[in-house]
Amino acid sequence: MHRADLRRMGVTRHDVRAELEAGRWASRGRHTIRVLSVETSARADLWTAVWESGWGAVLDGAAALVAQGMVGFAPSTIDVALPKGSTKRRVEGVTTHERREVGPVVGSGLPRTRPEHALVRAAQWARTDRQAALLICLPVQQRLVRPESVVSAWALIARSPRRALIGSVIADVCDGAHSLGELDFTRLCRARGLPPPVRQSVRSSPSGRVYLDVEWEGLVVEIDGGHHFAGLNPMDDAFRANEVVLDGTPVLRLPVLGLRLRPDLFMAQVARAVERYVLPRAA
Repeated sequence: MHRADLRRMGVTRHDVRAELEAGRWASRGRHTIRVLSVETSARADLWTAVWESGWGAVLDGAAALVAQGMVGFAPSTIDVALPKGSTKRRVEGVTTHERREVGPVVGSGLPRTRPEHALVRAAQWARTDRQAALLICLPVQQRLVRPESVVSAWALIARSPRRALIGSVIADVCDGAHSLGELDFTRLCRARGLPPPVRQSVRSSPSGRVYLDVEWEGLVVEIDGGHHFAGLNPMDDAFRANEVVLDGTPVLRLPVLGLRLRPDLFMAQVARAVERYVLPRAA
């Protein structure tokens, strides 16, 4: 709890001092008091970071996304944004970012940057490209932020050391108009000397027509963009792929993010599949 909140509840500074000296409470900085003898929680760490870092501090980056409800990622540091000119105090486990304008913030609960802006900053501050992509995917997939808000927030960024990567991943995850698709895959095949596949081929199945992303005679490749993971789409995709496999044609599933982050790895699999299933038929 914040010392000011304790005073408003009628707990005097002498009461606080007595509890601290008795070892029942513990101080975690100038303003923060741990009043329960339990292991510190992640949310308590976030409050401590805000209270102890300086006036006007708000959570930012991945920490703001965690406060928003994001799961599946544990930040190695708590990012905090401070208004330019504010007195900044060092807090263990906290990284402060002084900004001319902190930007739009969420007005309830933990003080934090709005999720669309926190996402963009988290991706830029990530240690690796893979982590940057993860911090774009998780908030969108967990419906903590609207895809169109992410696109708008990214459009405000003039310069970024990861501009090409972040822009392409946001397009893929948010189903932007420039998302990597069949045409890009065809170019990747050509670069490896693979025969060009047929795009958007059609087959008949017990449930009706099945549209396939790319196909060679003897091999199908499905390219999974961000929309493939929304709602009931995974079930429909699985049914379609199963029908093709049951008809005797192997199916490779390529996530768009895989082609962004590890193109050599996934295209090596495609090349092996073409060599095994396609070229013998052509011969």
